[in-house]
Amino acid sequence: MVYETNNETVDDALERVLAGERLDRTDGIALLAQPADALAEAGAVVRDHFGDGTVDACSIVNAKAGNCAEDCGFCAQSVHFDTGIDTYGFLGPEKVLEAAKRAEADGAQRFGIVVAEKGVSKEHRPEEWAEVIEAIRLVREECDLEVDASLGILTEEEAEILAEEGINHYNHNIETSPRYFPEIVDTHSFEDRVATLEVAKEAGMDLCAGVILGMGETPADRVDAAIALQEIGISSLPVNVLNPVEGTPLYEQGADITTEEIVKTVAVYKLLHPESRVRLTGGREVNLAPDEQHLPLEAGADGLLTGDYLTTEGQSPGDDIEIIERAGLEPNREVNDFDPEAVKARHGEATESTETAASTGAEPSDD
Repeated sequence: MVYETNNETVDDALERVLAGERLDRTDGIALLAQPADALAEAGAVVRDHFGDGTVDACSIVNAKAGNCAEDCGFCAQSVHFDTGIDTYGFLGPEKVLEAAKRAEADGAQRFGIVVAEKGVSKEHRPEEWAEVIEAIRLVREECDLEVDASLGILTEEEAEILAEEGINHYNHNIETSPRYFPEIVDTHSFEDRVATLEVAKEAGMDLCAGVILGMGETPADRVDAAIALQEIGISSLPVNVLNPVEGTPLYEQGADITTEEIVKTVAVYKLLHPESRVRLTGGREVNLAPDEQHLPLEAGADGLLTGDYLTTEGQSPGDDIEIIERAGLEPNREVNDFDPEAVKARHGEATESTETAASTGAEPSDD
C-alpha cells in the first residue's frame, strides 16, 4: 500500500487506481458515501501520481450569445426563457483574437471559442462557419495557446475540418446522468450529446465534457455521469456548479448542493478519471465561500476555467492564481510561459475594471 487514509473503502479504491485499475459504478457510489477528508486525501494522491503538480487554466469567449433554440433548463441563452441577457451574432475573428490575447496575458493555457446554438453549420450558415475557421486560425497564429471549441453538434465533415485546423479539445458537456438528463432538457437527448462527442473524437480531437452539479440530481446521478464519461473517453472533465439565472426553470430551485458534496464529488471524479484534468468551472464562486475555493483543488482537481463565463461573471485570474497557490499547487505554464506574479499585480491594480480574459461586452455565464 503506497498511501493510507485510514478508511478501508477509500484505501482499497486508491490502491487499485494507483495500480492502473479502472473503478466502476459500484465503486463510485460506495466512495461518494465516505467522509470528505479521506476522499480529498485520496483525490490529491491520484492527482500527484498521474499529473504534473500543476493546475491548468483555460479561458473562454462567448462568441455568439443568446437565441439558442434548445431548452436546457439551466441556460440563460435559451430563446425559450426570458433572462434579459445581451444577445449578438458571431463576434468576428478579430474580436475573438482580442479575447484570446487577454486570455494569454492572464495565464490561460487554452482558449475556448463558444457559440450559443444547436450547432455551427457549414451547410446552413456557411458565412458564419468561415468566420469561425478564420478565428481559429488567427488565434493559433498569434497566441501561445491551445485552441478549443464548443460549437454544438457536428457533422463528420465539420469535425474533420476542425481537427485539421488544430482544435485541441472539443467541448460538449453531458450536463448530468442519462437518467436525469430528460428532467433538464427536452429538445435533444443525452444520446445526441454523446453522438457529437463520438464524432469529434473520431476526427482526432481530444474531448472536454463534464457536468453541472446541484440541479436536483441524486448522488448516484453524479456517479453515473462520471461513468458515462469513462465510456466516452475524455481528457478534461469540467465540473460546473449551478449558478441559477433569473428567468430559467432552475432559478427558483437554486443550487442543491453543499461544499462538502462538491469536494467529495471532485475527489470521486478524480478517482474515476485519474488521467484526466478535473476542471473547476462555472458557479464555484457563488457556491463556495472565498476561503473554501481551494478545497476542491486540495481534493484532486487540477484545472480551472478562469475569468468570466458565458453570461455570468467569474473572478479575476489573479485571484485564481492565489487560490491555486493556497492549495499548494502551481499554475501550468507548459504552453503559455507567463509570470504569475505579473498577472496578480496587474489584476490587483485594476480591480475596478470588469474586463477579464473572456470579457466581450456580454454578461458572462456558466451554462
